[in-house]
Amino acid sequence: MERFRFIASNLNKYPVEKMCNMLQVSNSGYYKWVKRPLSRRAMENEVLTVKIREVYQESRGVYGSPRITRHLGNNGIQVSQPRVARLMKKIGLKSITRKKYRVCTTDSSHGYRICKNHLDRDFSAAETGRKWVSDMTYIATRQGWLYLTTVMDLADRKIIGWSLSDGMKADQTVIPAFKMAMANRKAKGTLLFHSDRGVQYACDEFKALLKKYPVLQSMSRKGNCWDNAPMESFFKSIKSEWIYHHEYLDRRQASLAVFEYIESWYNRKRLHSALGYLTPAQYEKLLLDQVA
Repeated sequence: MERFRFIASNLNKYPVEKMCNMLQVSNSGYYKWVKRPLSRRAMENEVLTVKIREVYQESRGVYGSPRITRHLGNNGIQVSQPRVARLMKKIGLKSITRKKYRVCTTDSSHGYRICKNHLDRDFSAAETGRKWVSDMTYIATRQGWLYLTTVMDLADRKIIGWSLSDGMKADQTVIPAFKMAMANRKAKGTLLFHSDRGVQYACDEFKALLKKYPVLQSMSRKGNCWDNAPMESFFKSIKSEWIYHHEYLDRRQASLAVFEYIESWYNRKRLHSALGYLTPAQYEKLLLDQVA
């Protein structure tokens, strides 16, 4: 049967007779196979394959079989992950996500006061506006480095504030990102704001901004990336799924890619494992519905 499938998939390249001879099968056997009706399972697989390819293409190749299975399930198509994996392998689809060494951007060699780790790795939040985490990373372009600062709400893992800059000063990075977060989402009660102990977060300028709001500032322990794991996970995702697959000619090109990833893909469409494979937008709505 596999030989017949090979012949059928290459009809536009070689004559049937030549392929039958090469594969040592009879012409009549092939034509009987073509006329034979597909089994129910085979027809289901054909439909599933089309759906799998659609989801894969929509994710730009980011999704592997676990997330494609979840996406299909969320849309009323119940199928096992091994079956999805087999069909993906059959048509040559696999996630483009790849690992690469992450360069640390934290400069904690400064004389500013370090805040206590109030978050203490409790990354749960029952409602939005209670716990935010933030971090910085950078993206290489031919024009030079582009620095990305993000603020995430732990309740729905949504990126609610972010900034891009060609410099690393607080007024270029953490301050505009925090202001965007405040404009996009109202804090409830005393907001716990957690970051690493980098100079941008520890400096007087940023602390003066935080004092304008009911904010309890929290910082990770020195050299401990696990204290800010959700933000580390986000940077891993954006780089392995998006950034590392492109070479950016300048900062503008990289900025457009970051905007597309955060606003069009991550916040709205990307299934998040920590949210039960819902998107941040879906989980945000779920939390709002619970309050209502």
